[in-house]
Amino acid sequence: MEMNSYLILLLGMGAVTYIPRWLPMFFLSGKKLPQWLIDWLDFIPVAILSALLLPALVTSGDPRQLDILQTKMMVGIPTFLFALKTRSLAGTVVVGMGLYRLAGQFMN
Repeated sequence: MEMNSYLILLLGMGAVTYIPRWLPMFFLSGKKLPQWLIDWLDFIPVAILSALLLPALVTSGDPRQLDILQTKMMVGIPTFLFALKTRSLAGTVVVGMGLYRLAGQFMN
């Protein structure tokens, strides 16, 4: 690709990343949002994380097949319980990585 093509690509990627973040901030800044909307918006990060993680935890293979008894799921359950109990992001990451490493020693 030519340098101009790379520049156009970079500017385009920046625009499609920046504009969806800027528009709501521009139109909603200074306005009081209803409490039900604020409460609903709080669920978006959890929904996105669940949509990204759940398929990786309960499926495997190509084509994808249901496989809930895999190492990732066996590690995910105690890690999730730890996260619920402690509400510590760093602790949850450390526990999850440690359990995954430990499970790899015994299950593989």
